[in-house]
Amino acid sequence: MNEEDRLLDFERKLKYIFNDISLLKMALTHKSYAYEHINPDYDKYNERIEFLGDAILEHIISDLLFAHRPELSEGEMTKKRAAIVCEASLSTALKRIGGQEYIYLGKCEKNSNGMLKDAIVADAFEAILGAIYLDGGYDIARDICLELLDKEIKTVLTGGSLNTDYKTQLQELLQRHGNVKIEYVLQKEEGPEHDKIFTMDLLYNGKKIGEGKGRSKKIAEQEAAHHALLAGGDEIES
Repeated sequence: MNEEDRLLDFERKLKYIFNDISLLKMALTHKSYAYEHINPDYDKYNERIEFLGDAILEHIISDLLFAHRPELSEGEMTKKRAAIVCEASLSTALKRIGGQEYIYLGKCEKNSNGMLKDAIVADAFEAILGAIYLDGGYDIARDICLELLDKEIKTVLTGGSLNTDYKTQLQELLQRHGNVKIEYVLQKEEGPEHDKIFTMDLLYNGKKIGEGKGRSKKIAEQEAAHHALLAGGDEIES
């Protein structure tokens, strides 16, 4: 897929067509990618626009809580806002539409599975929101933001918690149907001793349903469980 088609494909997933596609390109460009390319098309990356998106995100969620939950105190609104806009929440929301696949990463970040790192994906979420705001205005940015975060917002507002222990989430999901066998198997280790990357396979009753990479086996296991959860509960349980 060439770059134009790649960006158009992501626009379809966002349900928004940019007037200035360069804003989306910048929002998806991680600094590791920008530093590796001399081409002027890649001289911008997403940290500044992420700063803008972060402020807009805080405003959108603050406005939502103030307008629709009048019974909440200032402290309660602050806690709920923090739960909704946390790194794991934003990352999960963007991964739900496959957004991590469109982030431009440098070779080192790619090799360390950067597209699955919550910090990188959450930053991209905020940068994309900033880009939509600049391109289409606040109302459109708000509507898209609320749609992307709909699941997280509903969970927090109904008193639930956004559990980011993906291994526990997966185990609870699968064990609804009785005893199951879940195994995390080390597939390979790469890199020098001081900077290893571990790859773990996740097996469910002997069938591979996820794969994760990380700088420790624990991180790789969490990423494998997250991968399986993103595949969808119905598919896992079938």
